[in-house]
Amino acid sequence: MNNDGLRIVMLGAPGAGKGTQAQQMVSYFGIPQISTGDIFRENLKLETPLGREIKEYMEKGELVPDDIVLKIIEERLGRKDCAEGFILDGFPRTLGQAKAFDKDVEISCVVNLVVDESVLLERLTGRRTCRNCSAVHHVSTLADDKACPLCGGELFTRPDDTETTISNRMRVYYENTHPLIEYYRKKGKLAEINSAQAPEAVFREIKERIAKL
Repeated sequence: MNNDGLRIVMLGAPGAGKGTQAQQMVSYFGIPQISTGDIFRENLKLETPLGREIKEYMEKGELVPDDIVLKIIEERLGRKDCAEGFILDGFPRTLGQAKAFDKDVEISCVVNLVVDESVLLERLTGRRTCRNCSAVHHVSTLADDKACPLCGGELFTRPDDTETTISNRMRVYYENTHPLIEYYRKKGKLAEINSAQAPEAVFREIKERIAKL
């Protein structure tokens, strides 16, 4: 894998805004966002053998095993669009993944989005996904929570956005992913950002922290 360019890891509990901020960073820095969630959902939609294997873990809110995740990430980062850097959203999620990844790639910065659990729960249970264009909306911004405002497609609640699954995802996150914060803090790579702010304020703070690298 190529170690040139800006290599960013996004950390934060489900609903902290990693995907939203990563999209803004793609436009600003000109490097791709690599989302394990998107890769997983693509395999689920195509019903690949890997997709069927992943489905069992995602629907229970459990983490996909490290060997499967590392294989997916290694393949994706080997493509040409990652030669100048990348933004990882959803990886690494465990200390084991981070240590294995560090053997091949030197991370530039780890952005940790911090927000209260009550806010996360409200954000996630209110998410609706379009069956047609896959756009994600929040009920607080919708006049009609049954139809996508972009294409008119049917909106639905993903199995991993129900309150029971979200609670389990948060438990799994704090048990398995939280140790990464201390790991990257000790390495001097951690930038902690208050993501309860407006998205624009969060992004401004991210840019300021990365500019100091």
